[in-house]
Amino acid sequence: MTHPFRAAALAAGALFALPPAFVQAHDTDPTAPHALDHAPIGVMADHRHGAGEFMLSYRFMTMDMDGNRQGTDPISPEAIATTVPNRLAGQPMQPPTLRVVPTDMRMDMHMVGAMYGLSDRITLMAMGSYLDNSMNHLTFAGPTGPTVRGGFETGSRGFGDTTLSAIVGLDDGSHKSRQVNLVLGLSVPTGSNTQTDQVLAPTGMTPTLRLPYPMQLGSSTWDAKPAISYLDRNGRFGWGGQLSARVPLERNAKGYRFGSRGEATAWVAYEPAPWISGSLRMKGATQGRINGEDPVLRAPVQTTDPRNQGGETLDLLFGVNLAAQTGALRGHRLGAELGLPLHRDLNGVQLETDMTLTLGWQYAFGG
Repeated sequence: MTHPFRAAALAAGALFALPPAFVQAHDTDPTAPHALDHAPIGVMADHRHGAGEFMLSYRFMTMDMDGNRQGTDPISPEAIATTVPNRLAGQPMQPPTLRVVPTDMRMDMHMVGAMYGLSDRITLMAMGSYLDNSMNHLTFAGPTGPTVRGGFETGSRGFGDTTLSAIVGLDDGSHKSRQVNLVLGLSVPTGSNTQTDQVLAPTGMTPTLRLPYPMQLGSSTWDAKPAISYLDRNGRFGWGGQLSARVPLERNAKGYRFGSRGEATAWVAYEPAPWISGSLRMKGATQGRINGEDPVLRAPVQTTDPRNQGGETLDLLFGVNLAAQTGALRGHRLGAELGLPLHRDLNGVQLETDMTLTLGWQYAFGG
């Protein structure tokens, strides 16, 4: 069983070992929280808190990528190595086609967040992250041909970028279950973009080089992160949506910035009992190519080409929310969400995302 599916199995098993505080009948405490009160765990900054209320959160997100895609079509490592042009061809020691091909990647991200209700209309939020990335490659021998020289793995781990946000209520607060919120966010460049590791070159040498863009821990740019979200419920049904963006405000010191990203998501949820709800969510995203380039990245591999970044994706996600009803665990929430791709149209040649899994805990108190 692969790593992400082990995590999913553990999450499913946990549902059958919940303490009584999660499953006790809601009619013993009609003021207890509902599982529908929050969006699926993969949606950030969906809600605000009352004046003086705090919330702490932890999320673990893993992303599994296996195999390559050129636009909308799968492409094999051999086809990449023999037919995809190397943008650096003609320069010293550069082959005519790409000779190093990533075959799979896994990204694990730990996210720790805190929210505070400055007033009933304004909530402040901060979120930091720690990443653990690994990528496997095949190296093809010589300047041409389909002969494989060998394989190698690279990795990077450390703190990522930090997000600071203000969530501003646009509704008047008269509807207890409905929230319409404007998010004013800023990504602070706390993650490194100078990670290095040892690679296997087509010549058989094993130099230590700066890792390509997808393996770096941060963007090293200040980015605006605006969003607007809507959350509502009626009886046992809930629904909502969010429009969000990430827009770099500058190029970093290495001479590049990531392409702007836009995302739209919408979900419906059903609550068979107040302590548990299930959700179905659609998420569409578009991201531009990298603007500029890091002059140090000169290897004949697709991940060093700024044109092979971004594209358009559509995902389907299945989620579950749990809300503790009574006792010492009241205010604690657990969530899980599994995402699968429906459509991928990628810029150039890239690894394709096959699955995402997010597990999370939230605890609200005070106020």
